[in-house]
Amino acid sequence: MKLINFLVRLTMLLFFLLITLIKPVQAEDINDGAKIFSIHCVGCHPQGKNIIRRAKNLKLRALKRNKVDSLDAIINLVTYGKNNMSAYEDKLTKEQIESVSKYVLQQAQNNWHT
Repeated sequence: MKLINFLVRLTMLLFFLLITLIKPVQAEDINDGAKIFSIHCVGCHPQGKNIIRRAKNLKLRALKRNKVDSLDAIINLVTYGKNNMSAYEDKLTKEQIESVSKYVLQQAQNNWHT
């Protein structure tokens, strides 16, 4: 009887630890740039456009004009924001910021054709 009681308590403890230690997968945990973009960016930048300021879109020509046409510049903009663009350093990991920045640059180079 003591063994059964011990095993039940041990099982409950392990179950509790399992539940508290395993973090559920959330959209913010996904390191895929396209998915991150669809969650955090597409609201203001559908198909690389900009619904707030049309000239500040994500097309390659606009990125060059605004001097954000390199991966490092896009990472910096996503991380720290600028003007109407929100900062994402507290919302995304560095890996996610890099991933979404690579996606933006790749899409800009392909003229946002999927």
